[in-house]
Amino acid sequence: MMKPTLASLIVSAAWVAWSAPVAAQDNTVRAGIYIIRYHSSADDISGAFAPSGLNLDLKNVNTVYFAYIRRLSAHLDLELAGGYPPKTETVARGPATVGSVPYDGQIIATAKWFSPTLLLNYKFLDEASPVRPYAGIGINYTHFYDRTSTEAGNAVSGGPTSISLSDSIGPAATVGVFYRLPQNWSVDASFSMAKVKSKLEANTSGAIRRTTIDFKPTAWVISAGYSF
Repeated sequence: MMKPTLASLIVSAAWVAWSAPVAAQDNTVRAGIYIIRYHSSADDISGAFAPSGLNLDLKNVNTVYFAYIRRLSAHLDLELAGGYPPKTETVARGPATVGSVPYDGQIIATAKWFSPTLLLNYKFLDEASPVRPYAGIGINYTHFYDRTSTEAGNAVSGGPTSISLSDSIGPAATVGVFYRLPQNWSVDASFSMAKVKSKLEANTSGAIRRTTIDFKPTAWVISAGYSF
């Protein structure tokens, strides 16, 4: 869990950024592609009628990236980053079948997630340099919605199943490089990671199964930006 001193630093920087007078090119908007890769791990599924060895994995996704960046000083930026909420598929891992029902490799559930990240970035080199590497730390919040058990998931669970996933708040970090183009345009490439962990509960007519998923997402971003 993030230390309060770091959270306080990010929140204070956000307050300064949005309360300060706006100057020329203090603001940048970016759009591009989010290439998201999960390195997930999960506890074996436990609960009513759940045999041992049932686990799950996640399919990687790509989505559209958006960000707003506020310049704080020659070397500090505040970035609010996010993406169009993608649908992530959950893949069953474990025995080939549960009873006579296929399990391993089946898509058993899907969910969408809204996951903004607030970052305080430090930019290296002089402000006049066209190329500026940067590194940042911050806070990620992830909310899951449109959680659905598929036909394969319902079959292995024994009937229609509802799914819940708890929200996640955790630290985030990024490294990247910014390249300035003429007429206030720029391009940017970065690599980010965040701590995203959620408790999953599946309910099949009162039969409850649970697991905890550590998503361990990493993301490559390639984007174009405009400063004003």
